[in-house]
Amino acid sequence: MTEHAHVLIIGTGFSGLGAAYRLRQRGVTDVLLLERADDVGGTWRDNTYPGAACDVPSLLYSFSFAQNSDWSRSFSSQPEILEYLRRFARDNDIYPRCRFGHEMLESRWDPEELRWHVRTARGEFTGDILILGAGPLSEPSIPEIPGLESFEGVMFHSARWNHEHDLTGKNVAVIGTGSSAVQFVPKIQPKTAKLHVFQRTAHWTMPRWDRKVSRIERWLYGRLPAVQRLARYAVYWGRESFALGFTVQPKILGVARKVSLRNLRRQVEDPVLREKLTPNYAFGCKRVVVTSDWYPTLTKPNVELVTDGIAEIRPSSIVTADGTERPVDTLIFGTGFHATDFPIGRRIFNGEGASLTGRWQDDPGAYRGTTIAGFPNLFMLIGPNTGLGHTSMVFIIESQLAYVLDAVDHLRRTDVTAVEPLREPQIRFNKRIQRRMRRTVWSRGGCSSWYLDEQGRNIALWPSFSFTLRMATRKFDPDSYRALVRPLAVRSELAAAAR
Repeated sequence: MTEHAHVLIIGTGFSGLGAAYRLRQRGVTDVLLLERADDVGGTWRDNTYPGAACDVPSLLYSFSFAQNSDWSRSFSSQPEILEYLRRFARDNDIYPRCRFGHEMLESRWDPEELRWHVRTARGEFTGDILILGAGPLSEPSIPEIPGLESFEGVMFHSARWNHEHDLTGKNVAVIGTGSSAVQFVPKIQPKTAKLHVFQRTAHWTMPRWDRKVSRIERWLYGRLPAVQRLARYAVYWGRESFALGFTVQPKILGVARKVSLRNLRRQVEDPVLREKLTPNYAFGCKRVVVTSDWYPTLTKPNVELVTDGIAEIRPSSIVTADGTERPVDTLIFGTGFHATDFPIGRRIFNGEGASLTGRWQDDPGAYRGTTIAGFPNLFMLIGPNTGLGHTSMVFIIESQLAYVLDAVDHLRRTDVTAVEPLREPQIRFNKRIQRRMRRTVWSRGGCSSWYLDEQGRNIALWPSFSFTLRMATRKFDPDSYRALVRPLAVRSELAAAAR
């Protein structure tokens, strides 16, 4: 039996939960959340590796309409963030609207009914509106390496951590040195017999100025939420200032570059190792890694930083390009996610049968980062060019939700059944983004990063201050959309079927 809801939401992370809450605030209660896992939490449910934590200050990492006064540290850990999301879902009665174990396999727009047909692993659904809240960091990326399938040891990605595998006394290889690896490598190092860390590119780092949040602060935030909001504003504008260097004048980042190099010199005495860890591109071109224990860990006697490329993987070893063979019984990938190719797009089809991925082959953009020409009533949270390199993505999610809610209000107060952005406004919007992108450090910094797609376009990040994206999404603009109206005969037919 097909279940219907006015709004279907894919995913139950920050995006999905926030969408459900804000819709109910507007009186839209006919909502279902389709989740492939068995609980809410999104990336903070899936990434349970040792040391998992946020690299954005805790004060910014909660909904503005549901502040958390109980953060124990200035940078929150994964368990605390997950518990915050679970509590938010419980307190706001969202769990009953969730359908767990329902991985979305296919979503198709019906041009006759003007509604979405969604097939999941455990059933089928229809919805007038489809909101994608799966996020760009949901599908782990594992590189294609010769001989990988022959490996006979234990192998897993950091986002699918194997907690049953004891690393004590093991010869472990970690491939990748990004944000996840710099968190879990220091935690697993004391257990391993030998730890080989394979680095393709050195990362710029900044110290993690983390501290405990005092009981007095927590008490004050709990009793006087206005004080926490004030502190939140101060942290927000402090982080927003980083965008000056990323998007306006990269020379400003020179100070941060000096701090990073000074920290490297202080923590790594070996000149050979220090040279391997010194980036050869502009500060900020890749995501800056926030850590205080990465460099000290790499100096430990049982740790080897390997910068030679991997030639092949054998059943019980890794061979690098220089011919060196290293015995390995555990292989851990810290190689990130499919962030720019949006794997979920292969499962979404418009009324003409074209997939979202197919449409994005030549033009991987969205209008205001949220809607896509040719896909009516489809709203994508954290869509193309809405990522940030300096502050909290929760701010962006809330900004996009304001746009989605205004669009839903437009549908409710008119006879319009569905809207889809006109292609011309979408093209103009994305051309402006790419022109602006050419001035940023991500385009001029001389590096290759996960921000770029196969054509070298940065389709991940917003090329300006985050508040400018909030301004761009503050109000739905129906003049930039094609309006679709469901014929009366179809309305009657659907109503009869529902009865």
